[in-house]
Amino acid sequence: MPSFADITPLLEQQAIELPSWAFGNSGTRFRVFPQAGVPRDPFEKIADAAKVHELTGLAPTVALHIPWDEVDDFAALRRHAEDLGVALGTINSNTFQDEAYKLGSLASRDDAVRRKAVDHHLRCIEIMGETGSKDLKIWLADGTNYPGQDDLRSRQDRLTESLQEIYAAIGEGQRLVLEYKFFEPAFYSTDVPDWGTSYAQVAALGDRAMVCLDTGHHAPGTNIEFIVMQLLRLKKLGSFDFNSRFYADDDLIVGAADPFQLFRILVEVVRGGGYGEGSDVAFMLDQCHNIEKKIPGQIRSVLNVQEMTARALLLDREALDVAQRAGDVLGANGILMDAFYRDVRPDLAAWRASRGLPADPMRAYAESGYQERIEADRVGGAQAGWGA
Repeated sequence: MPSFADITPLLEQQAIELPSWAFGNSGTRFRVFPQAGVPRDPFEKIADAAKVHELTGLAPTVALHIPWDEVDDFAALRRHAEDLGVALGTINSNTFQDEAYKLGSLASRDDAVRRKAVDHHLRCIEIMGETGSKDLKIWLADGTNYPGQDDLRSRQDRLTESLQEIYAAIGEGQRLVLEYKFFEPAFYSTDVPDWGTSYAQVAALGDRAMVCLDTGHHAPGTNIEFIVMQLLRLKKLGSFDFNSRFYADDDLIVGAADPFQLFRILVEVVRGGGYGEGSDVAFMLDQCHNIEKKIPGQIRSVLNVQEMTARALLLDREALDVAQRAGDVLGANGILMDAFYRDVRPDLAAWRASRGLPADPMRAYAESGYQERIEADRVGGAQAGWGA
């Protein structure tokens, strides 16, 4: 059975990207709730993300959302991030908040609308060159609300053509990562509703096109770890968007709804070679909600991922393999459950302290005075939020 000391070299390799939009105001479909101290521009978002990394050592990169994070000088934003000890990461496109995209973007019947959507992605690729970003992540709201509204097959064909043009513009060392979501805002049909559709589209593009798995984008009861296993087996799992959901796409703190599910997912990630050196699978949060303070919410999430990663790494795989080969159903399940129930929090706290990090990052943030400072300093101007 592995000891905690055995897994610390692997834990040192963990990196979880933070989403810039998680630090802005967010809410429900009915209202966005403002908070004191929320960033007013991408530079302040980066500063808040850097504070999470300073206290946890887990979040060295920050994803941007375009046009929410448009700035006049991306080189300056990149230098700002580097000065704070982090780097700019994934560039996320946005084709779901423009009036032109009411009936679709990359899959629209309107040639001019598709051109607008493709050009937006080409601009995102230009920004990747300025920020040093590796991944262009695409999530589409494209779909239909009613049977007969549009031809389902033609929409797939148009989507393929649009993605082909975007993929052709991706540079060496860069990737196109296609997300999926089984409903919302399109309710009858969604053009990329599941991992199979995303896989079919990216497999036709080439080796540098991958699938993004958002843990909240599945129907209740879905065996997400099975999907993780399959995408790793097919070498098409590009990245995660980690969050929790109780009913739909709730974007809650990772592991809040079902810690055991998060553990099972990470067991398959480790088993399938999706973690550590040699893996190109990117871990990212996609969490932004309306109740908790933004920075401690992100701290809590990255710590939850770290904790479940440690438990997955401590799984006694040799004993598990023996039990599985012997057909020992309950014995194999017991070995898995032993790893899940192991309380690694004291070990992680001591390990963080040995690396010069706070043993308890949540407490360290509460005692740092940072929240009070940003609430006092960030007065006036327009707060960042959904759409900005």
